[in-house]
Amino acid sequence: MTQTPEDPQNLSETPSALDLPNSDLPNSDLPNSDLPTEDAITTPTGTAAEVPASVEPTPTPTWVYSPPVMVADQSAGSASPAVKKAIIAGVISGLIAGLIGFVGASMVVNAPAHSISLPLTTGQSSPRADDSIAGIAQAVLPVVVSIDVTSDQGSGTGSGFVIRSTAKESFILTNNHVATSAGAGAKITVTFQDQSQEVATIVGTEASYDLAVLRINRGNLPVAALGDSDNVVVGDATIAIGSPLGLTGTVTSGIVSALNRPVTAGDSTDVSFISAIQTDAAINPGNSGGPLVNSRGEVIGINSAIATTGSSVSGQSGSIGLGFAIPINQARRVATELIATGSSTYPVIGVQLDMTYSGQGALVDSVVAGGPASKTELVAGDVITEIDGAKVVDGTELIVRIRAKNPGDVVKLTLSDGTVIEVTLGSNQN
Repeated sequence: MTQTPEDPQNLSETPSALDLPNSDLPNSDLPNSDLPTEDAITTPTGTAAEVPASVEPTPTPTWVYSPPVMVADQSAGSASPAVKKAIIAGVISGLIAGLIGFVGASMVVNAPAHSISLPLTTGQSSPRADDSIAGIAQAVLPVVVSIDVTSDQGSGTGSGFVIRSTAKESFILTNNHVATSAGAGAKITVTFQDQSQEVATIVGTEASYDLAVLRINRGNLPVAALGDSDNVVVGDATIAIGSPLGLTGTVTSGIVSALNRPVTAGDSTDVSFISAIQTDAAINPGNSGGPLVNSRGEVIGINSAIATTGSSVSGQSGSIGLGFAIPINQARRVATELIATGSSTYPVIGVQLDMTYSGQGALVDSVVAGGPASKTELVAGDVITEIDGAKVVDGTELIVRIRAKNPGDVVKLTLSDGTVIEVTLGSNQN
């Protein structure tokens, strides 16, 4: 019986030579020399060995070590034939499977690619509603043109749209700053959506409203539908179409962000005063002169200006969602006059304003003799704080509010002392 080192105190009997491992070894090789040898015990043949009672038992060993049988000590020949056959069969099967996989993969890689044929759909598989942005753009794009102006003095680009067409000629509305961007005598080229071109001439310009009308010798063109800018409200959907940075046929969308925004543009000799429609539809340089349309595809404004926070890397300012358009009702009157006579008018009250005044309202510097205001109680030194009930911040806003009217309209001017004066607007020939 072999005892492990974990329980040495429970050995109950003295082991004999038959109980020890490797019993075929000579006794001299055993680890304990206290065990009796064959010379110490003599036993007659065929009889059991008797130990006298006076003889003391052999002392019990404290540790008996049995070396573990290691797998490495077993010879290869000890495996059964069945095990050997199973191992050999597994190895052969693995080799065959690997060879088949390699050959199959090589055939797939080297085989020619098969063509795949998918069925074709017929008809309009994804129709767009007429009042969707896509539907509106499809209807309005044919009337929008790109405008290039070049001369020895420089060049400029912008947009425009057809407002009238006869059998022989057509008229295009755009911004004054687009048509005159390269100075007098410049060549103006109009490019349509199909990339065909025509040379245009200026019919007339109105710097006070930043408007101009061009003529081309091509007739029977589609004409833009003009809406009613007086019916526009904040939140209405808007779509801007034009050629920003020369990218013709660009369409962007947004809403009407505000109305009656006082916007001025130009220089000291050519200043435009606009009571503008504000929109967040993206408008960039090159959009100027293009149409701002509503959800019915009707033009409600002419894109004219943007507010920016600075210049881009290319040196041109970009959209930050603050675009301004000239209301179409204002532009319609001016365009009609320009086509008919080559010139236009704008309304006046007949006063000179002190534009350096820093207080609230517009300070009257003088009253023009013979003008509309000269027929009223309005005098120099009066401060106009309201027009038709709308607050007036400064002189610029008063001019913008008046320019939004028509000659012959009657307006009510409220002075700082509460006095209300009615003035019938006159006209100033451009």
